[in-house]
Parts: sequence; structure tokens; C-alpha cells
Amino acid sequence: MDTPNEAVVEVDSNEAQFDLEAIFETQYERIARVIVRVIRDPGRAEELAVEVFLKWSRNPSAHGSNAEGWLYRTAARMALDELRRQARRNRYDRLLTLIRRPLTPEELHSAAQERDRVRAVLGAMRPRQAELLLLRSHGLSYDELASTLDLNPASVGTFLSRAQQVFRKEYVEKYGEE
Repeated sequence: MDTPNEAVVEVDSNEAQFDLEAIFETQYERIARVIVRVIRDPGRAEELAVEVFLKWSRNPSAHGSNAEGWLYRTAARMALDELRRQARRNRYDRLLTLIRRPLTPEELHSAAQERDRVRAVLGAMRPRQAELLLLRSHGLSYDELASTLDLNPASVGTFLSRAQQVFRKEYVEKYGEE
């Protein structure tokens, strides 16, 4: 790390003690910029940059010759962790809004009507195509679909695409474009 001369205070010939304040002053803005580029929230980026320096100050093994690399790596990891934390929070907030607000009778009726329509269309399709769509909607991968339905793994995509086209055509014929 290119620390200014005042950032290192010599204790003896084998060991150096780093001046946290001087390193903070020279590196803080750069570390905060790295974080803000990832999370796009300048206020939170500044908080995380301070946390990076706190971690660095508590980790004597990080004070070596590659301290700058350690700071950047830690900043990037903390920024990515913050993104994951935000994504989780958003996902849970969306779920909570669904849980908090009960569906209106109209929404319940509409959802039931849509389920009945989908069932009717699936019932009108060839069984293999309907099975393929149902299993895919339950999250089965192409390989799992191939082994379950005795299909060539290379043709699952084609079969799935055809089944989706048949479903859409049948749905539009019965219920119109929505």
C-alpha cells in the first residue's frame, strides 16, 4: 500500500504500526466510491466505508504490505452483501404486502376464474404437452423434464415451446386475448 510517511509509525525494525487516522483520510473517499458504484446509495456507502475501516483496524494481519488491496476487497464484499440484504428486504416486503392486504372478493373470484380457465385449457391439450407445462411450472429443469417424460434432453426446449404455443392458441380461442 502506498501509505504516506506519516501513516506509518516505526516501532522497531521488524514491525510497523499503522496510523488509522492518516490511512482513513487518504483512502476513505476511494473506498466509499467503490461501494457507491455498487449499491447506488451514497449515504449507505459512507456508512459501509466506515465499517470497512473499523474491520481493518481490528484485523492486524490486514495491516501488511497489501492493506490497500484488503480495503478494496472488503469494500467490494460489503457492497455485495448490502445488495443481497436489500434484495432480501425487498422480497420480504413484497411478501408482507401480500400477506397484510387481504384480497377483495373480486380478486378472489378473478383468481379462481383464471385457475378454472387454465385447467380447462390444459384439459383440452394433449396429455403429454399438458404434463410438460405443469411440470415446468413446478420448477423442473430441462434434464428433469427429459427423464420424467422420457424425452431426449436436447428436444425438451422445442417440445416446451410447442406446448406453450398450443396453450396460448387454445386459451385465446376459448377466452379471447387478455
